[in-house]
Amino acid sequence: MKLHASRLTLLTAVLAGPALAHHSFAMFDHDHQVKLTGTVTQFQWTNPHVYIDMDVPGDNGGLKHYTIECANPGILDRSGWRFNMIKVGDRITTIIAPLRSGESGGLLKQVTLSDGRQFNNGAPAGEANIK
Repeated sequence: MKLHASRLTLLTAVLAGPALAHHSFAMFDHDHQVKLTGTVTQFQWTNPHVYIDMDVPGDNGGLKHYTIECANPGILDRSGWRFNMIKVGDRITTIIAPLRSGESGGLLKQVTLSDGRQFNNGAPAGEANIK
């Protein structure tokens, strides 16, 4: 019986490892946040994360596409978000913790909608450190 319990405990620990790793924010640079203003190309209100895709004017005059990870719908709902508050074509401003890899994406810290309302990404993501 003890051997069975030990194996079950070990199996649970092994399987829980990937689940814990999924929620790490280590891939984002929280110390060097950036502000982006652009046009929404897609808004995905899905589990386990909500995503905002947006095109931002680049330095060379072209557009740079960003994929921004948000919290899950439950956390965002408790923070005042609604599933239909962001629409394709909306012009928004975001503050993100960019990907450490340099790719065009990041973790949302704050979004300002075209009507001026501001929303954060819930407590686990942390606060914006720029204005």
